[in-house]
Amino acid sequence: MKIAPVGIAGCGRMGAPMLGALLHGGFEARGLDIRPVSEFGELAPSMTNDPATFIRGLKTLITVVRDIDQTEDVLFGAQDLLARADSLQTLIISSTLSPRYVIDLRRRIPDHISLIDAPMSGAQVAAENRALSFMLGGDSAALDAHQPLFAAMGQHFHRMGRYGAGMQAKVLNNLLAASHTVMTRLVLDWADMAGLDEQRVLDLIHTSSGQNWLASGFNQIEFARDGISDDNSIGILFKDVASALDAAPEDADTNLPEAIQAAISKLKPRP
Repeated sequence: MKIAPVGIAGCGRMGAPMLGALLHGGFEARGLDIRPVSEFGELAPSMTNDPATFIRGLKTLITVVRDIDQTEDVLFGAQDLLARADSLQTLIISSTLSPRYVIDLRRRIPDHISLIDAPMSGAQVAAENRALSFMLGGDSAALDAHQPLFAAMGQHFHRMGRYGAGMQAKVLNNLLAASHTVMTRLVLDWADMAGLDEQRVLDLIHTSSGQNWLASGFNQIEFARDGISDDNSIGILFKDVASALDAAPEDADTNLPEAIQAAISKLKPRP
């Protein structure tokens, strides 16, 4: 299967460095974003904001937009890429979305287009270092064919099973990450009130039983100090908990996830 040219729709905090990783890996790759091409610096020659130009001849499409509404715009709405996609063979969903929505896409997309769900973890810093962790769902042959793409962008690859299983695993992972986020921020706030030095507390956590990804990478993760906002990663984390809740097992106790989501909604910026 010829997998190139490859296109990334949604070149924001994650999509732009992912495009850069593919280009660094020698792939014929291009990006689509609504922002002016001039904003993308060295990536500008590989960028467009014209959907028809972007999709022309494309074999593999990777979507990295923010949410379901933007995914709908890209695939079926304002940008309508599927209707223009005469050459498309594979659609890779790398946005973190409700697993129910992702699975239902199979019904809406022509059968000749393979579907892979490949959400990723690691935040912008991992994307920039080509060190993402991918949670993969889909047919084994399709995953094998596209593994060179994932290898160019990441370091860890977890095949979770059938199409949709990658997204289910991702929202569960992010639910745990959300709990670490709100508790780490609460602990640091309480440490401030107790007169403890932030960096000494973070160093302690890193080598002790409270160790977690956010605390260990607090000075590298771009959203670690952010307050809640619709346009930042803390806001995305709130959305990701909603995606996990949407796919919760029947009769599951959702009290704790809902409490985590409520705590995220109250986060204030940290100096």
